[in-house]
Amino acid sequence: MSIDLNQLDPEVRKQLQQLQQMQQNFEFLQNQKLQLESKQREAELAIEELNKLEPEEIVYKSIGGLMIKSKRDKLLDEKKNENTTLEMRLKTVNQKVERVKNQLETLRNKIQQSIQNQAA
Repeated sequence: MSIDLNQLDPEVRKQLQQLQQMQQNFEFLQNQKLQLESKQREAELAIEELNKLEPEEIVYKSIGGLMIKSKRDKLLDEKKNENTTLEMRLKTVNQKVERVKNQLETLRNKIQQSIQNQAA
């Protein structure tokens, strides 16, 4: 069953545009979630490796294209703080993803119902 968009009610066309925007927002949030998860895994691996070292061992951190000497404990604290921040951001993004996902489903159902009613 194909439907000519021009024959649809203006309200349904508006809802279809909303749906498209919401899908783009959902994709953006999904990408953001993947990036945050990747950064969090990196931070967790760094924390794991730093915990294996003795406190007096020399460590280096990358800043831009430079490797800077640092103290293990200082770098460990930085990575733990970074991980905590990433956890909070990830929790927020996950909540947004779920909210948008539910809104998408609701709007899809509403549009589908409107199209079926119009076709009847």
